[in-house]
Amino acid sequence: MEETGQTPTNINCRFEDGEWWYYGNSDGTRRRLSGHRKKYLERMFVAGKYVPKSHPLWKAGRYKSFDEAAFSSLENYERSTEGQVYIITNPAWPDWVKIGMAVDAEDRCNGYQTSSPMRDYKVMYAASTKDRRNAEAAAHKAAEKIAERRGEWFKMSVGQAKECIQHGL
Repeated sequence: MEETGQTPTNINCRFEDGEWWYYGNSDGTRRRLSGHRKKYLERMFVAGKYVPKSHPLWKAGRYKSFDEAAFSSLENYERSTEGQVYIITNPAWPDWVKIGMAVDAEDRCNGYQTSSPMRDYKVMYAASTKDRRNAEAAAHKAAEKIAERRGEWFKMSVGQAKECIQHGL
């Protein structure tokens, strides 16, 4: 961008004093465009949302889903235990809830939407945990004691499923 003749597409960039400057800072100050670009390239975004470096799957870049990010850093995904245990519902099966686990429940739900023409899966509850696999297994064990089970789907209310998840945390 520092070459003469190139124009950044961002309206917050201006060529002054012989170099490119970025003016999008909240305090109104300017920053060299090269420094702004470096910071921008060292961040992670999934589905347009910023992901902090503390996230177990953090890897600089832009990804459509956490699955895409996980496969680009598979080693981190396999080593990571943190995440969420969640409840997903779909009005097509009103008496059933899915108790599952994922690094990010909303991202997982977005994956289910591709198989539903109505895009009507909904995350009803998600609890963060240090060990998503064990928490999910404990929730499944508690749920199958009180409800019919088909895979990760249970014939129970959202409230009952929430109690099962909380029991497993």
